[in-house]
Order: sequence, then C-alpha cells, then structure tokens
Amino acid sequence: MTLEKFFFDYLLEYSSERQVKKALRRYLKHPKKKSSLAAEELVERYGLMPKTRLSDDDLRRAIDIYWEKYKVFGKIE
Repeated sequence: MTLEKFFFDYLLEYSSERQVKKALRRYLKHPKKKSSLAAEELVERYGLMPKTRLSDDDLRRAIDIYWEKYKVFGKIE
C-alpha cells in the first residue's frame, strides 16, 4: 500500500483535514486492527505497524508535511 493510497483512504473515511489528522495521530500512537483502514488481508499478512516513537510535536509536524504533500484540495482545477 503506497502512502498516497493510505492518504486517500483516510480522506475518504474522515473527509476533513482536521478529522484526517486526528485519526492519523490516534492510529499512529495506538495502532489497532479495529481502527486500521488497511484491507484485512494486508493486516493478516503484514500485521499492524508498530506504535510511533515520535513525540507529539514531531508527530504533528510529520502529519502536517504528509497532508501538504498528498492533499487534493486546491490542486484540482
């Protein structure tokens, strides 16, 4: 699964910048099968990603960078 695909799955599920970022923070801090948007087959095959070791500030900055790189708002004409 690419980072871009991962982003679009979150965008489809949570729809707003605020909600996407909140869900990403929650998942990265506490990855659980129940809250994963990855296909069940991927989770079964590769497992869940490990809990982030980033500080809250570093995690927020990383998610902000991720958002800016993959957002579609303002890019569609």
